[in-house]
Parts: sequence; C-alpha cells; structure tokens
Amino acid sequence: MGGVIELVVLMLVIAIFAFAPLGYFIYMYTMKNGEPFGDIEPHGDSESPLLNAVAKAIDMVKGKLGKS
Repeated sequence: MGGVIELVVLMLVIAIFAFAPLGYFIYMYTMKNGEPFGDIEPHGDSESPLLNAVAKAIDMVKGKLGKS
C-alpha cells in the first residue's frame, strides 16, 4: 500500500509542475482585465522598415509586370 501512496504523491508533484504555467497564465489574464500581456497594440498598426521594403519590392514587380 505504501508504494501506491508514493506513486500518487509523485504523480501530484509532476502534475503541479506540469500545470503551473497554465495556472500562472490564467492568473495573469484575470489580473489585467482580460489582457494577458498588458496593453499591446494590434498587429499591423505599427510601421516597420521590413514591411515598407517588401511593399516597395511588390510595387516594383507589379509595375514591371504591368508595363510589359
């Protein structure tokens, strides 16, 4: 019977470590009024040099294809 109790305790310890990140995420989500990572801006609203360069390259390719 002692082996079963040891196994149950070991499984509980493993379960606590396995589900601790989920519990922390739920705790932080409820602490900040539904914003899990604080006040972040939506995707696509900020300017990016990479996105600007890609947009210029796409416009250049469209221009060359349209002139042909």
